[in-house]
Order: sequence, then C-alpha cells, then structure tokens
Amino acid sequence: MAPLTRLRAGKDDGVPGDLAVEHYRQRASLGLIVTEGTWPVREGRTWYGQPGIETAEQQAGWARVADAVHAEGGLIAMQIMHGGRVSHPELTGTGRIVSADASAGSNPIRIAEGKVHPPVAEALTTDEVRKVIDGFVAAARRAVDAGMDAVELHGANGYLIHQFLAPASNHREDEYGGSPENRARLAVEVVTAVAAEIGAERTGIRLSPEHNIQGALETDPAETMRTYRALAEGIAPLRIAFVDVLHADPTSELVQMIREVSGAPLIANTGFGIITTRQEAARLVADGLADAVGVGRAAIANPDLARRWREGLGENEPDPATFYSDGAEGYTDYPALDAG
Repeated sequence: MAPLTRLRAGKDDGVPGDLAVEHYRQRASLGLIVTEGTWPVREGRTWYGQPGIETAEQQAGWARVADAVHAEGGLIAMQIMHGGRVSHPELTGTGRIVSADASAGSNPIRIAEGKVHPPVAEALTTDEVRKVIDGFVAAARRAVDAGMDAVELHGANGYLIHQFLAPASNHREDEYGGSPENRARLAVEVVTAVAAEIGAERTGIRLSPEHNIQGALETDPAETMRTYRALAEGIAPLRIAFVDVLHADPTSELVQMIREVSGAPLIANTGFGIITTRQEAARLVADGLADAVGVGRAAIANPDLARRWREGLGENEPDPATFYSDGAEGYTDYPALDAG
C-alpha cells in the first residue's frame, strides 16, 4: 500500500485516532502498508489534519495503529515527511517555512482562510540542516518505539529532501548544493543517520526523479542521472530495506540504475497520473523489474485488494471527492468482499 495523504488526524494535534486505527487495520492484508506522510517536527507540517510523530501523544496514537495492523497479520512502515517550503507559517507555528534556498513553492497551500500562495522560504543554515537530520532520527526512533516495522523517509514529490535534490529548488553554495553530489548529500545523510539509529533493515526512502512536481524540477536527464547515482552510491554501503521509486516508467534506465547501484529492493510506483493495475504490477514483478509494487487509489477503495487481485475479482471505485474530507466516508466505509 503506497503512502496516501488522508488528513484525518484532527486539525491541530496530529494524533491518529480511532478512524486511522480502523483504516489501516482494514488494509493489513496488503503486504506492507506505508503510512501517509507524517511530520517529524512541527516546522515540517504541510497540512491541517496531517499526523505527526513528534510528541508522546502522537507516538501513542501510532502504537494503536501498529498494534491493529499486526493483530491482522500485516506489516506497516511510517513515512516520515518534512514538507519544507510546501507549507505556511500558520501551519508550522514557527513564523516561517524553510527550504534548501530562499524560494517559494509553485503551488497554493491550504490554510484556515482557504488556499493561498506560500511565502518565500528561509534557506536553512548548515547548522539548521543538521538539526533537520536530528529531527528525522528522533522521529524514526519514535516510530519504531511505537511498533512500526520500518520507516520510509520521504525524499520525493517536492518536499524538503527533494527540494535539496532538485536543481530548480537548490541554489546553495555550501556542501549541500552546487553539484549533483552535494545536492544528494542531505538525502544520504538522513538515510545514514536513521539507519544508524534504528537499523538499515528498518530504513527505506521514497524518491520521485523527473516527477517535476511542486517546483522541484529535474529537467536535465544527465544532471538527474548524476544526482541520483550519487544518492544511490551514498546509501549503497548501508544495504537499506528498500527504495520506493515513483516514476512514470519503472523500467527506465534511471529507475533501474537506482535499484542496481543502491543494492536495495525496489518498490515501483507509477505515480499520481497513472493508475497501477493488477496486470501492470504483476508484469513488473514477473519480469524482474521490481521487487514489489506500491498501489494507491485501488488500496483506498478496496481494503481487501490483495484478495481481489489474487482471485481476479472486481473492485470498488475510489471517490476522489472524499480523499481529503473528514470522517469515515471514503475512508473506512469501502466494503470488503464477503469472506463467505
């Protein structure tokens, strides 16, 4: 189950409640669940309703989720996500938003009054970058202590780690910018530090090279290849649990290079614009192009998707109007097939 933003954790406290426990419990048969993006520190929050893993209360909420998934025989990894400039001071509570450089995100952000353009972010100082890494490490420790089987570090989709990777959002001149190797440095250092804290066997990372979303543009193929090769080489000695790569073509030279050079099992995902079908998922694994496939919208609508795909049965259709709404509708009320 791919990470899926659902915004059901309350406006302010970021604590997963009964709805989240039931939602994830229902989907425990999907092999490995990767949770929705969860902020490690308040300054990394992107949306109202997004869960966190910074406080004892949030950790306790996630422990209930993990226990419910495990009781049904499933595995669950927490996606830890710092939004960086994809946020607003109203959401971060720190009076600012931060990024690799002093730039603004390209998309509107939703705050209490509605959608607004995000302000220009403050460029993190070198010392602050190291504090960001510490925040990821502390969040990973809390996740594992809550019972998570692994963590997935969010290095994709235009959020903070991706803001460092992408030339369009990183104009730094220190050791974290100016070359492909330097732009990859934050990702490598976060993965390395988290693996040292919780074990490489519990550590994964999500990447979305060439996805060109939220202003994190990677339009030069040669430059992109160099950046992600540097990242893959940097994490290769760790032998982490997986790399989860969102790309329109999982068979591409770029994606397969990340898999080969990193030495990590590949979870392939075709992204927002292309719905992953049973046939496509089966082909990628059967042809040896991926070790697993992440599935999003079909998992939203079908808590028992694994059974439906295994037995060739029909599927519920997801309702996009309820993806980000409140309450159980479109979250825990999709029916499973009658077990009888």
